[in-house]
Amino acid sequence: MAKDDQEKAGTPRYPYFTEENSEQVVNARMTADTDPRLREIMTILVKHMHAAVKEIKPSHDEWLKGIEFLTRIGHMCTDWRQEFILLSDTLGVSMLVDAINHHRPAGTTPNTILGPFHVDHAPHYDNGANICLDGKGEPMVVRGRVLDEQGAPVAGATLDVWQTNDDGFYDVQQKGLQPDWNLRGVFTSDAEGQYWLRTVKPRFYPIPDDGPVGQMLAALGRHPNRAAHIHFIVTAPKFDPVITHIFSPDCQYLAEDAVFGVKNELIGELQRITDPEVAARLGVAAPAWLVEWDFVLAPQTTGSVEKAERV
Repeated sequence: MAKDDQEKAGTPRYPYFTEENSEQVVNARMTADTDPRLREIMTILVKHMHAAVKEIKPSHDEWLKGIEFLTRIGHMCTDWRQEFILLSDTLGVSMLVDAINHHRPAGTTPNTILGPFHVDHAPHYDNGANICLDGKGEPMVVRGRVLDEQGAPVAGATLDVWQTNDDGFYDVQQKGLQPDWNLRGVFTSDAEGQYWLRTVKPRFYPIPDDGPVGQMLAALGRHPNRAAHIHFIVTAPKFDPVITHIFSPDCQYLAEDAVFGVKNELIGELQRITDPEVAARLGVAAPAWLVEWDFVLAPQTTGSVEKAERV
């Protein structure tokens, strides 16, 4: 079709693809009825991908290796393992997305990543219950309050808790080896906003590193270990839900967490309990550990309801 005929037919004329105009040519192919948000996202992605390729100047063999790497990641994904999320985590993208979406007021409990091992519908326990069902590890008590920004107690808040066992595995990673719901539980703050539970001192553990993401970390000279932590999701009506951790202060991987999840405000203080009488009052045998930790919730904002529903 001649150029004049193209114009009469309403067919847009785009410049031919060159190294210099590659970004513009690709983005110009989007039609006028493209969803505005999708248009914005794809325009930016194409812009930065083309800029990266022009800066890297990969060979054909290098580009093919990159395609093969992403293909292996897709093959590694299963119903319980998401290797693409693992890639996002280890490149810091998951934490960046979380940071962008959770600009909370100073003094409130910060978010960190959810991780791949949260399970819905964990057993609901009374305060003081012991969630360690396999008997492994050093006993630890976690207690504190759920508060609002003014320091007033938040009664009836839900605290969903989970962690690995002392061997460094979540129960869902060891079906048949660990008891079901080991080191998982849901608690509710009382009229004074107080909660407490018995568990075990967390330990560091490696993220699944037997796939392409693990190979990438090894090639980069990076270890796969997560700093020792306990997961919490804290929710209450009219408050922004918090997905967060308590990190153990004595873990050697605090500054090198494989998924960049550590924040200074989330590092707890562990008290060593050696007095048998004090330990007995806490419902554990000495020696044991005690962590006193308050969660401070921010008021619900636009989008908080949607976030709570996703949790």
